[in-house]
Amino acid sequence: MNILRRNIVVVFLLLSISVLAQDLQTVVTSDYNLKGIGKENDVMRRDPSDIIKVGDLFYVWYSKGKISSGYDATIWYATSLDGKNWEEQGMALGKGKPETWEENSVFTPNILVAEGKYWLFYTGVSKDYKKKPYSPDSKIGIAVSTSPNGPWKRISGNPVLKNSNNREEFDSHLVDDACLIVREGRYLLYYKGRQLGKSARETKMGVAIADHPQGPYVKHEENPVIPGNHEVLVWPQGKGVAAMIGTVGPEHITNTIRYADDGIHFTKIYDLENSPTAGGAYRPEAFTQSGTGEMPEWGVKIGKPNRQKGELPFIQGFKLVRGSK
Repeated sequence: MNILRRNIVVVFLLLSISVLAQDLQTVVTSDYNLKGIGKENDVMRRDPSDIIKVGDLFYVWYSKGKISSGYDATIWYATSLDGKNWEEQGMALGKGKPETWEENSVFTPNILVAEGKYWLFYTGVSKDYKKKPYSPDSKIGIAVSTSPNGPWKRISGNPVLKNSNNREEFDSHLVDDACLIVREGRYLLYYKGRQLGKSARETKMGVAIADHPQGPYVKHEENPVIPGNHEVLVWPQGKGVAAMIGTVGPEHITNTIRYADDGIHFTKIYDLENSPTAGGAYRPEAFTQSGTGEMPEWGVKIGKPNRQKGELPFIQGFKLVRGSK
């Protein structure tokens, strides 16, 4: 009888552990509204960067304009003491000079902190969105400053990442959406690329690596490192790299969080519910090489506008929670 009772207890414990493990395999995001950079009549804010903290202030950069897309935008920034109440500080970077690769829009910013400076990565296009049919020719550039408040100076090597000249490559049409981490003394620029003739639903994710913040950035020979994903959000997790995959890509990778010891060969570690659109996260270990990075707890994303009411994209907050809702 004692043996039977003990076996029942063991089975119960094993079942409990199994249920708990299954629960922890899902990460759920929940959204919340922000003040200062949220909904505003006739104003578009979208494509927020990852968030950094300088002193007591959180900083975020984003695309701002008057149309729904980012193809007629400039880059602005805001600060916050708590990540919920934001104060818009002004434009960080305007459009490029006429007849340059970035003359018609600069958008989708992200930030790298390295060598005592702030490196603002951004996407630029030369084509005018008013000329239809529109097909963006986006490339990635960098502006640098000694302060997160600017002023920002474009580096001479721009654009630092271009679409491939080989039309068979996954990024032969465009590159966009930089996301940076520092690993083993090198700078990893994860980005999305699209092949000529392919749709936005066929976007894939690659990585380019440099020994210096300003580059040169060299695309990895095993690109694309993830065969899908329309938004790029990565972070150091332990000694490896984790990536959030949204709704674009083959079914077996969508709505997941994936992990790679080497930052290249990713496998699933979590399922994901309610993936944030174009999310940027607070990643305190992104540039430290501490080996102690963890999944972000919160971030910012594009909110879903009510287009029937004429709303334009805006910025919302999101939380990440392991397990049940």
